[in-house]
Amino acid sequence: MCGRPRSGFELVKDPSSEQREPRRGPVFLFRPLWTTNTPCNIERMSAQDFAIAIMAAGKGTRLKSKRPKVLHEVGGKPLLAHVIAAAVQVVPPENIYVIIGHQAERVRTVVAVAFVHFVLQAEQRGTGHAIQTARNELQPFSNFLVLSGDAPLIQPDTIRRMRDFHTSQQAAMTILTALPADPTGYGRVLREGSTDRVAAIVEQKSLRPEQSNVGEINSGFYGFSSKAVFSNIDRLTTENPHGEYYLTDMAGLLVAEGHKVVAIRSQDPDEVLGGNTIAELVGLDARMRMRKARSLMSQGVTVFAPESCVIDEEVVVGADTTIEPFVQLLGKTTIGENCRIRSYSVISNSRIASEVTVRPGCIVDESSVSSGATLGPYSHIRPGSEIGQGAHVGNFVETKKVRMGRGSKANHLTYLGDAEIGSGVNVGAGTITCNYDGVDKHKTIIEDDAFIGSDSTLVAPVKIGRGAYVGAASCITADVPTDSLAIGRGTQVVKEGWAKRKREERSLKQDGSTKG
Repeated sequence: MCGRPRSGFELVKDPSSEQREPRRGPVFLFRPLWTTNTPCNIERMSAQDFAIAIMAAGKGTRLKSKRPKVLHEVGGKPLLAHVIAAAVQVVPPENIYVIIGHQAERVRTVVAVAFVHFVLQAEQRGTGHAIQTARNELQPFSNFLVLSGDAPLIQPDTIRRMRDFHTSQQAAMTILTALPADPTGYGRVLREGSTDRVAAIVEQKSLRPEQSNVGEINSGFYGFSSKAVFSNIDRLTTENPHGEYYLTDMAGLLVAEGHKVVAIRSQDPDEVLGGNTIAELVGLDARMRMRKARSLMSQGVTVFAPESCVIDEEVVVGADTTIEPFVQLLGKTTIGENCRIRSYSVISNSRIASEVTVRPGCIVDESSVSSGATLGPYSHIRPGSEIGQGAHVGNFVETKKVRMGRGSKANHLTYLGDAEIGSGVNVGAGTITCNYDGVDKHKTIIEDDAFIGSDSTLVAPVKIGRGAYVGAASCITADVPTDSLAIGRGTQVVKEGWAKRKREERSLKQDGSTKG
């Protein structure tokens, strides 16, 4: 019996990272979801048994970007984060080694993972050189896998299949292969007849005519026996157009030495895809989001026009919820059952309970919405807002750090910031809580069953008592007691006949000007 993660590791955004380094973007953390007194579903082999190396040192020149390749995002998080998230479900995190090089510290900072090790490849001289660089870290393990840090679609089950196949075959090298619809540009894996053994890996331009119909490609994912690979890795040469040490060449070296090199095919060829251009990354993002949409639909969620929706990998949605076209559900958002999320709404890192209606065009960010509530259209729910059960936040209403009680309503053209609003409160159109004095933020408290008339200005700090009324167009600067009426506006003055006299004066003036 031992503690284990419920579902591997939880990807969370470090809340202080954007304040600490706003230009560098958020830091992603892998927080273990440990429970106790349950069997481990991660197979914790001995420390000498199995490791995973993740290639993440490359620059990604063809992306034409200043960002490291593995930090480009698909599905709502960096490429590398997806690969690590899959890897930690197969081996313990302390057995994972991320090989970094280009902008190494930036990569290390953005993907800050508890217990995962980083190995610096200071000079990037190819994939073979990367493993040479990590020799001291990997050699104590009996076997290890090599994963590409830019292949975000890889699944834990595929990594697990590859690991188990490698060990069961007692192979020196295992190659994960795929059968894509179009293998153009990839090296081909040539097997010994119909067996699992690999005879050679041949680049496309070197294929002989009788080999041209071979469609099985080398994915760049490998399993190695440490003893076999480190006994031969120094035999790699740079005799190639790029002058680099290629890990692919280990297959030929090991076969020539009589070692067993085998291949296992990925069940889904998309899993091994990487992205070398922005267009390819966008394609990966589309595949990942479609896969997510299909997963939700298989769980009873209706997603209309899924190709138009942006749903991040870690979003959770309950059954019988309907997601309309052009909706974005981002980050760690969770949505309950039987909700309706109307078109053009964007919900990020928020908790939406069951039976909630989000009308078109709403923005919800780092907030919570209780059951039966209605938002929108065009509400802006800013971070720290808590919308209570059955509450209504209507069109062009903005909230920020607001706690709105059960059944309260703010239906039109209102700003509510730094406020505690009780149950059964009605906030009239055009109401503003003036929470900022130019230096500090202050709180407005509106107790249960209060009524705030339209176009009211509540200057914080201020408290509106239970059941109190605020007259329309009032500017409230002092507390209003329970069950009281507060009116804070100028006295109305009526001057009868004034408009008629004004028009007559204007007419006389115009006549005089014409005669002159």
